[in-house]
Formats: sequence, structure tokens, C-alpha cells
Amino acid sequence: MKREQAFTIVNEKIAGPRYEHTKRVAETAEKLAVKYGEDVEKTVLAAIFHDYAKLLPINELKKIIADYKLDSRLLDYHPELWHGPAGAILVREELGIEDEDIFNAIRYHTTGRAGMTLLEKIIYIADYIEPGRQFDGLDEVRMLAETDLDKALKKSIGNTIKFLIDKSVAVFPDTFEAYNDMVKK
Repeated sequence: MKREQAFTIVNEKIAGPRYEHTKRVAETAEKLAVKYGEDVEKTVLAAIFHDYAKLLPINELKKIIADYKLDSRLLDYHPELWHGPAGAILVREELGIEDEDIFNAIRYHTTGRAGMTLLEKIIYIADYIEPGRQFDGLDEVRMLAETDLDKALKKSIGNTIKFLIDKSVAVFPDTFEAYNDMVKK
């Protein structure tokens, strides 16, 4: 699928501010793919579709997680995490994108995981640092992403964990495992 077609599909699904975010993530991901040697077209497609399920109602996301026997632990955590795994399923089922790398980059962009691939790291970081975002600690991650993707990933996941702990919100186990994996490298 060409990126123009992908953008058209996504614009119909998530028009407005979420679509603008998606365009910025795709631009950021493309730059990171060039910098770190990842397949650019695969990266851009994963970025375009990363929030494909973002605006679905919670009950639909929950149904996808149950029907496709995704990690049931997700249902014990904030629904904000659900659109990644559910979106990966929908991109495969509705759009016929079978590429496992794209699937996993979409699936794990909300939680991370131990052993993330280069494409998964790029989508996670691009979503985190895209130019429309502004929050504490972001500038440091943006600077790190210019020179060391792993350090940027470790810092961004650490920031996320700290944010959730400060809010007294449970942290999904895969996120801790992703952080620990990055620290051990």
C-alpha cells in the first residue's frame, strides 16, 4: 500500500487533531528510519496506522481484545493502552496488511516490550517526540533521538513509568520489561 492511500484511509477513520498527530508521527518516523537504517516505506506505513483504533469506543476495543485473544492483562489496565493491540488487528483484518514488523510496531507502540525491534522503537519514539507534543522531559528525549535511539527509548519509557507512578496509576508489565531490557543493554 502506498502512503497516499494509507493517509486517505486513516483520514476517514481519525480526521481532525488525531489525523494531524498521525501526519507528524509519520514525518518523525521517516526521519528516524533514514537516520537509523530502517525500511522507510514500512516505517511510514506503521506510523500512519499506529493510531488506527484510537477513536474507537472502549467497548469495541475490549471486544477486539477478547475476540482475538490478545493479552488479557490489558483489560486490567487503562484503556489508553488498548488501541495499539486492537489497531494492529484491525489493520491486518480490515486492510490486509500482513507484515509482522508493521503489526508489532502498531501493537506495542502503547506499551513497549522487551526485545523491541528497530521499527518498534522508531514508532514508539516518533509517537512520543512528534513536534506537536509538549510536556516535561520531552526535549531531552528529542535530543537523545538525534544520536542514540536506545537512550531515547530508555528515557521515554522511564519518563512514562515515572509519570504513571506519580499519578498512582498501574504500569503495564510489558512497559516495565521494556525499561528493564533497555537498562540491561
